[in-house]
Amino acid sequence: MAYRFVRLIETHSEGLAKALRKKIENCPKLVDYHNVPAEELTERVYEVYRHLGEWLLGKTEADIEQRYSAIGKKRAQQGVPSCQVTWTICLVKENLWDYLKQESVIERPAEIFGELEVLELLDQFFDRAIYYAAVGHEQARVEMAQVAIHS
Repeated sequence: MAYRFVRLIETHSEGLAKALRKKIENCPKLVDYHNVPAEELTERVYEVYRHLGEWLLGKTEADIEQRYSAIGKKRAQQGVPSCQVTWTICLVKENLWDYLKQESVIERPAEIFGELEVLELLDQFFDRAIYYAAVGHEQARVEMAQVAIHS
């Protein structure tokens, strides 16, 4: 059942990424995301949605650390505050949940457990993504401050 839900998300990843981009563009909490090229943002989100099964089941915490630390650093360099990076990752997760609620038709009790399993894996993944994006953001801010001091 969990595989079915993940596959549903992966199959509709392009539409999910585009819908999320519109949410980000229209969100008053994310005003500094205008510094992030729209194509870059859509591609990053699409990549997560399209390969969700790998991220949830095949990637290690080190993989998540590497990917999201880099995203945090990049956003810091683009002038996006860490609170906005965190909120965006929350919107990525919320966008998935909204889609699953809309698309899932639970016919048997076993399907409930499959959906709960996916939600638990999603929570774990996004919690780690938020943490490592914050770590990367902080590292970039320290590095940028050091460069400014030495200039």
